[in-house]
Amino acid sequence: MSEFTHLDGSGQAHMVDVTHKQPTVRAAVAEGFVECAPLVVEALRDGAVPKGDVLAVARIAGIAAAKRTPELLPLAHVIGVHGVTLDAVVEDSGVRLTARVSTADRTGVEMEALTAVSVAALNVVDMVKGLDKSTSIRQVRLLAKEGGKSGTWERPAGS
Repeated sequence: MSEFTHLDGSGQAHMVDVTHKQPTVRAAVAEGFVECAPLVVEALRDGAVPKGDVLAVARIAGIAAAKRTPELLPLAHVIGVHGVTLDAVVEDSGVRLTARVSTADRTGVEMEALTAVSVAALNVVDMVKGLDKSTSIRQVRLLAKEGGKSGTWERPAGS
């Protein structure tokens, strides 16, 4: 890429004008991991977290967050978020969160997928912090995107 699209002619940050772009189908997948102590994993598996259903709260928070991304990222466009799924799976060392966001709009949904995973992870931490304050968020990252001018991209295996 030879130029920075979010800088104007004088080098100031600005929102890219996508008015004349045609809407296309786009999607993005992001993941994150919340590392938890064994006692937290056990409580999650037993449904014994004092604050309630951690995974349900994380899923709903992540979905809501995807739809509010432009409120958090000042240069993100307000777009129609047409689909969001957020999976939350308890693993031996914590909770794996995966978000898939889709739209038929003028710009991609990578930031919406990353926001969904990030906010879902924050909610897991909030719900279990009374059990273990060392719970931490790891590896929030984009896994794949489809559509738009740059086409399909997938994170290379092992990276």
